[in-house]
Amino acid sequence: MHNFLPIAYFQNRFIPFEQAQISIATHALHYGTGAFAGMRGIPDPQNPEQILLFRLDRHAQRLSNSAKFLHYDLPADKIESLIIDFVKKNTPDTSFYIRPFIYTSGLGIAPRLHKIEKDFLIYGLELGDYLSPDGINCRISSWHRQEDRSLPLRGKVSGAYITSSLAKTEAVESGFDEAILLNSQGKVCEATGMNIFIVRNEQLIAPGFDQDILEGITRDSVMTIAKDLGITTTERPVDKSELFIADEVFLCGTAAKITPVNKIENYQLSKNRPITDKIKDKLTAITENREPKYKDWVYIIQKY
Repeated sequence: MHNFLPIAYFQNRFIPFEQAQISIATHALHYGTGAFAGMRGIPDPQNPEQILLFRLDRHAQRLSNSAKFLHYDLPADKIESLIIDFVKKNTPDTSFYIRPFIYTSGLGIAPRLHKIEKDFLIYGLELGDYLSPDGINCRISSWHRQEDRSLPLRGKVSGAYITSSLAKTEAVESGFDEAILLNSQGKVCEATGMNIFIVRNEQLIAPGFDQDILEGITRDSVMTIAKDLGITTTERPVDKSELFIADEVFLCGTAAKITPVNKIENYQLSKNRPITDKIKDKLTAITENREPKYKDWVYIIQKY
């Protein structure tokens, strides 16, 4: 059961969440013609009068870019401004998640992006740990990640998440917590809503953008932190077999934060994860605004 924040932004105004409703004929509902972002916010542990948002500018810019695939011009600064107003009107007192969403709001039946109305909405919900911080078990999905030549994978387009949904249910119904998807070339791609990293010989390794992954903002944060910590970081294709012999494997994303992987298929991974733990601790400190070097990653909202 989700605890949704009481106020939503819908059809150019702030209204009670329960009143933000769309028609059953909404175009995006039928054709997946939407794009979204996911952001986390927390009450400032050091100042109860403040709320902290993690990398607001990057999330707004990526959503603005995603909107272009829908033939919709929505500037990043407007997205930022509306998200700030949204948080101020809700003033959550616990960890929360924000879902801004762009979609084709017209009621036509033809699959198209031209000559159809678009809209932008925001809602949120209280959210603690999306996945167990102690680690999860993963399987290799029988479903493969789409290719950029078929879908615009540089954006968080809603229609693309049918593959994630199929893979997630397949994993859970077969006794696992999460799925790892391969791309069309059989290389490791990502999980159902998270990027993936492996550690081998004290080096951090990640599939690159040429592997049809999402341009993850948490992923970018992890790579920046790792380099600042002096950890050698490489982007390259990753074979499935490397997952089973990796020293460490973890997933990362806005909802998942940094989640270690304990087991993949029937291969048990080490519980000794020095690099994962080091990066996770640093990222936590940054999101709580305890790292001055990264202060530009945290947007501070005054409650009153």
